[in-house]
Amino acid sequence: MDGKNRNKCKIGSRSLFVPDMREDFGRISNRKGEKIMANDKKLVEAITSMEEDFAQWYTDVVKKAELCDYSSVKGCMIIKPAGYAIWEQIQQQLDAAFKKTGVENVYMPMFIPESLLEKEKDHVEGFAPEVAWVTHGGLEPLQERLCVRPTSETLFCDFYRNEVQSYRDLPKVYNQWCSVVRWEKTTRPFLRSREFLWQEGHTVHATAEEAEERTIQMLNVYADFVRDVLAIPVVKGQKTDKEKFAGAEATYTIEALMHDGKALQSGTSHNFGDGFAKAFDIQFTDKDNTLKYCHQTSWGLSTRIIGAVIMVHGDDSGLKLPPKVAPTQIMVVPIQQKKEGVLDKAFELKSRLLDKGFRVKVDDSDKSPGWKFSECEMRGVPFRIEIGPKDIENNKCVFVRRDTREKIEVGLDEVETKAAELLETIQSDMYEAAKKHLETHISDAVTWDAFCDTINNKPGFVRAMWCGDRACEDRIKDELTATSRCMPFEQEQLSENCVCCGKPAKKMVYWGRAY
Repeated sequence: MDGKNRNKCKIGSRSLFVPDMREDFGRISNRKGEKIMANDKKLVEAITSMEEDFAQWYTDVVKKAELCDYSSVKGCMIIKPAGYAIWEQIQQQLDAAFKKTGVENVYMPMFIPESLLEKEKDHVEGFAPEVAWVTHGGLEPLQERLCVRPTSETLFCDFYRNEVQSYRDLPKVYNQWCSVVRWEKTTRPFLRSREFLWQEGHTVHATAEEAEERTIQMLNVYADFVRDVLAIPVVKGQKTDKEKFAGAEATYTIEALMHDGKALQSGTSHNFGDGFAKAFDIQFTDKDNTLKYCHQTSWGLSTRIIGAVIMVHGDDSGLKLPPKVAPTQIMVVPIQQKKEGVLDKAFELKSRLLDKGFRVKVDDSDKSPGWKFSECEMRGVPFRIEIGPKDIENNKCVFVRRDTREKIEVGLDEVETKAAELLETIQSDMYEAAKKHLETHISDAVTWDAFCDTINNKPGFVRAMWCGDRACEDRIKDELTATSRCMPFEQEQLSENCVCCGKPAKKMVYWGRAY
């Protein structure tokens, strides 16, 4: 795409779902005739440089990698096969991690009666601006409005009220995979849409100690998963009261840093204490034969984590997927595939790799090799195998890494072994690159002037001391459009005074601008 056409598609950094983009989007995503081109024009020419316009780069990658499409409902996205395959990998591997901790899956209705939603005051006030309501059933008005779930705390509470009677019934450690609806004003593919996919865990316990232990345990499950599978380093900590979940006693978070220096809340775990239990009268008979209120937790991770994978690892050629989450880990690209034996050898390699458990495909389309390479890079395949007549003659093939573009000659008899080694190396190298980016984009500030200068001129996290006063948080958000991301578990005393007001400090906080 030339610069002129790109500018026609250019949109602001705060919204990617805008009506005047739909015609351009359809034209761009349906230009199938471009896939076979006489001059091998590169697919990546349709991608804006991330240094030029990061928001537009993100949009271009989402579109050209065919991760999602616009729907007829503003702010709702169609997740296409390439995007959904990533979510499937996340879902399968995260679900396995949950089950190792004793989690069981259930499913709750998507509708919540208004009277049920209103039982917990803080919770309802926190979600009221985002709630979508059902007012009619067919042609008849409903006697009571139904909320389309923005989250399911109230449904689980209503269920637990009847499910839990005795200490013998505890704990209940449940999770559901579902979609939720939040009527966001500003939307963006994966990062913020009106309907999105997620998992939400809801547990109930006999004691406050058990609830707190589960809350931290699930936060650590998220942190380990995001690190080990998605190759994304995070900062772990507690949210301030201003930023915590509506109705929670405490909210804990993992915060990731995107390539442009903005933070992304990537998973949260909430300790509800006994607040919801008292609102919904969830009591149990304890071992001493007395009635006690239960203690609850909730924790969730959504499809916005796909946005994190794009923005942490991607480059100007498109996606760069860590091997453990890549739907296709290896793409076999036959060179001069019409020559005798080339396709047969390509499919033989695929069969051998599939037998060893790798996720592998063969690109046997009639596109040119150059186009296939660019498309492979655009879709983030961790590495490709190039195999042609001369390679077969010499009993070798060529591995090409997506992350570094390095080319490695490999004997055909050692493809499986070298593939396993390379995928491990790529996974590790991608994490180390992301970790280095995070570490070099963390700054400290001890004065207000230094804090303002750093927030405005150096993208990334800023560590600074805070007095604990909501007014200072509000001032930072109003004047700098930055928010408290978390109070890290590992505290340091950077200075004795709050960076905003100068009063005695209570906590060291990570601050930053965020999605």
